[in-house]
Amino acid sequence: MREIEFKITKQDDGRQIKDFLKDFGVSSSLLTRLKKTENGVTKNGEFAKTIEPLYEGDVLKIRIEAHGKMPTPVKMDIEILYEDEDIIVFNKPSGMPVHESRNHLGDTLSNFAAYHIGENTAFRAVYRLDRDTSGAVLAAKNELAASKLAGKIKKDYYATVGGKISGDGVIDAPIARCGDSIIKRRVYEGGEKAITQYSVISSNENASLVKCNLLTGRTHQIRVHFEYLGHPLLGDDLYGGECEHISRQALHCRDIYFTHPITQENMHIFCDFSDDIKEVIRCLHL
Repeated sequence: MREIEFKITKQDDGRQIKDFLKDFGVSSSLLTRLKKTENGVTKNGEFAKTIEPLYEGDVLKIRIEAHGKMPTPVKMDIEILYEDEDIIVFNKPSGMPVHESRNHLGDTLSNFAAYHIGENTAFRAVYRLDRDTSGAVLAAKNELAASKLAGKIKKDYYATVGGKISGDGVIDAPIARCGDSIIKRRVYEGGEKAITQYSVISSNENASLVKCNLLTGRTHQIRVHFEYLGHPLLGDDLYGGECEHISRQALHCRDIYFTHPITQENMHIFCDFSDDIKEVIRCLHL
């Protein structure tokens, strides 16, 4: 159960409760559940209907019940970068999927989340990283936080790619499935729009470290776009990357920026490079 309290200011004097809550980000479905929850909506400590007006100085409180089902909880050694009542940020290691699938049961980030958070709610990852991509993964602990964060996270990815790249750039190239493969993607004129911004952090004749920001969210987008440029990610054998220095794609989500869904605070969570990427950067003098 998550209780959230609002102190009503002059700005919202006279507004109906339902309008105030909708403007804050409470969805119609959540509002319906709040109405069905015992003391789901109270004003100054008393049950309130959502059509009631609010006045300056009132204290409005909502009670969001946990609902949903987690997968099997599994204890793992995974770093938690940040946690409060509404959100949690994990440092996902490479080789670990975010969600369970037919081929991955009991070995995913969602299994650890079930162990750490508890089983009486759903696992609400706000975005996913590929299995072999490491870095920060943000999950919401309730549906209000999840709905307010969806599509609102700025993520800085860092990729180590083959060859020398100079300056900053934008890759605007549509992406589609590669033939009959359910996994591999390619740049294809008839594909879905895909845009990647990048800036070079350091480079030499052998490799470059680049920061990437996604303006769209296509499967394998960074990996496909840099193969298209002729600079595949190191370790990415699916897309022609050189695997001498690392055995998985050298891609890491290092920084995430967002507005906290409840406190409205500007947040920045940093997730340091994993050891294998640090070693690549060191060996290649990047």
